[in-house]
Amino acid sequence: MIPVRAYWRLLRKYLLPLRARVVVLFVLLFTGIAFQVINPQLIRSFIDGATTGAELSELTALAAGFVLLAVGHQVMSVAATYFAAQIGWSATNEMRVELTGHLLDLDLSFHKTKTPGELIERIDGDVTTLSNFFSAFVVQVMGNLVLVIAIVVLMWREHPLIGLGMTVFAGVAMAFMVKIQAIAIPWWREVRAKRAAFFGFLGEQLGGTEDIRANGAVPYMMHRFTAMHREWLPLEVRGRFGFSLLWSSSIAVYVFGLALVFALGAPLVRDGAMTIGAVYLVFHYTEMIRHPIDQIRTQMEDLQKAGAGISRIEELFATTTHLPETGTRPLPAGALAVEFDGVDFAYRDDADEIVLEDLDLRLEPGRHLGILGRTGSGKSTLARLLTRLYDPVDGALRIGGMDLREVERENRRARVGMVTQEVQLFRATIRDNLTFFDATVPDTELWRVLDELGIGEWIRSLPKGLDTMLESGSGGVSAGQAQLLAFARIFLRDPGLVILDEASSRLDPATEVLIERAVDRLLQGRTGVIIAHRLATVERADDILILDRGRMVEYGPRRDLAADPASRFSSLLRTGMEELLA
Repeated sequence: MIPVRAYWRLLRKYLLPLRARVVVLFVLLFTGIAFQVINPQLIRSFIDGATTGAELSELTALAAGFVLLAVGHQVMSVAATYFAAQIGWSATNEMRVELTGHLLDLDLSFHKTKTPGELIERIDGDVTTLSNFFSAFVVQVMGNLVLVIAIVVLMWREHPLIGLGMTVFAGVAMAFMVKIQAIAIPWWREVRAKRAAFFGFLGEQLGGTEDIRANGAVPYMMHRFTAMHREWLPLEVRGRFGFSLLWSSSIAVYVFGLALVFALGAPLVRDGAMTIGAVYLVFHYTEMIRHPIDQIRTQMEDLQKAGAGISRIEELFATTTHLPETGTRPLPAGALAVEFDGVDFAYRDDADEIVLEDLDLRLEPGRHLGILGRTGSGKSTLARLLTRLYDPVDGALRIGGMDLREVERENRRARVGMVTQEVQLFRATIRDNLTFFDATVPDTELWRVLDELGIGEWIRSLPKGLDTMLESGSGGVSAGQAQLLAFARIFLRDPGLVILDEASSRLDPATEVLIERAVDRLLQGRTGVIIAHRLATVERADDILILDRGRMVEYGPRRDLAADPASRFSSLLRTGMEELLA
């Protein structure tokens, strides 16, 4: 498909809300073009009048008209450029929002194959390319196409031979550039793909700078850095070569067209069929048509990049989630029951990669389940299933008596809360980090929760209190403070099911006391799932589940298992060998 058509198809739904500004843009554009093509007519009349002895007042009027139209053309051009840029950025910003929302709705199996840097480059880089092209497209491509057509029509009006020569010149130039542009688009697509992969690599390495330096991996990373540049460079050179072809072809076609027009016009001037003013008019229009074609040629490079960006953006929009959100039912109020009914799960369609196998258990509302097991036994996977980051491969997972796939998404997110070891804080105020940018949550509720957690005094001691800015990635706060802020988020949502995935494993003893008190408060009247590597973490659990290689090897009330000397849990308590869980 021609890139402009694909581009228009992608943008038209974003342009509809901006149709008033689009109408103003076209009025400005076509008025400026009218001024531009009329002015040479005034010059011809001035020259012919001066050579035939016209009155000074007539010549003065023509000169004044020329100046007014020239100034008007510049004003219209500036205004049209402003509106084109505003429309282009407004439309593509809306596209960014929708594309970001679409990617956030995709399941983790997609995000595990894409680095954050790559997705940022595709959302921002590819869409910015479209925005830059669109801003110039209306003014410099569409406007110049209209200008070229107007000039060709006026040339036919002067004389059929001149019109024919100009038509051949413009037609050959445009056809040649379109052909080269079609060849170069795949080249630019490869450039943008390599660029996205490089920025994905760079983002990962910057995030792991400390580990890379501490473990002596700098030479290896520099080797990868250099290798990626060596792969990128020839692709970039080939893409630029496409632009060079456009540039050289436009120059060659222009020289040919200019020679053709004057070769056809010379006999007409010699025979007296054209006046001196008409000769200048032909020369002026020929020079004028060179500039719009040259600008169109310049924009062809952006069209090449936009064509590559279009295909990549459409590819992202066409990517579908493996977790369709078709549920419409709300979860019941209060504590929520949890039931795994023959659940199997694998991250890949490979029997050797089964993570959970034939999991059967039921957790009554208000009870707390402690999950133990070695690393890789499936504990965190179980939490991801409960929050529906994945769906079971086989079997059914029910919360509150309903299949989790039948539950409405926003209700599920509000009624099922999870706190993990790694807390994600945004570069925003403490208030926004607690409420996830929900301005309807009153400060009184925030202070109530913070005081209940024991961190209200710390927040009040900060210079700006709740308006204190935090850095992204928990920067500016300790691990314990970040964990407490994460607990405050859960308190505000008041869920019926709380999942704690080693939420206190990174805390100092003093802060851990605060967390333990907060956990006790949070679990009151709610169902809890506590994933732990340490036995002390599950002391508050009513039931115990021990996993080993994705299979349930022990499940039952904690007190019964502790009292049963033959149980694995009892053995762990007697020996205190927590390393068996690591």
